[in-house]
Parts: sequence; structure tokens; C-alpha cells
Amino acid sequence: MSGECAFQVEGVVTEVRSERTGMVRLENGHVLFGFLTGRDAGKIQLTVGLKVNLQLTPYDLSEGRIVVDQK
Repeated sequence: MSGECAFQVEGVVTEVRSERTGMVRLENGHVLFGFLTGRDAGKIQLTVGLKVNLQLTPYDLSEGRIVVDQK
């Protein structure tokens, strides 16, 4: 997903399904499937209410890679 056409949107984790997956509600109200990959999965604990960025591609807008906002 690390191509030039990927883009990020902000959201909040609303449901944790496993250590690496969960549902994320975007600012516009849509709920998408989000997942952690690689090195982020070992460092980040998904919790309800966690503010994250979702990296999406135009090819599949129903799921995205979770990138935690480091603010």
C-alpha cells in the first residue's frame, strides 16, 4: 500500500477485533476495517478511542492500514 496513490484519513478506533485489527470510524461517519502491519504491530496496542490515521488506496476503500498519530 505504500504507493504514490495511497492517501490518509483521520479516525477513531471504535471496536478492537484482535491485537492487529479493528474498526475505525472516520470523521465523516463511515466505519472501515483497519489493520496494523509489520513493526507497528509490536509497538502499538489498539484500544477503543485511540486516534489514528488510516492509509487507504483508491482500489479498496473498505479497509486500510492503521498509522497511529504521534501527537
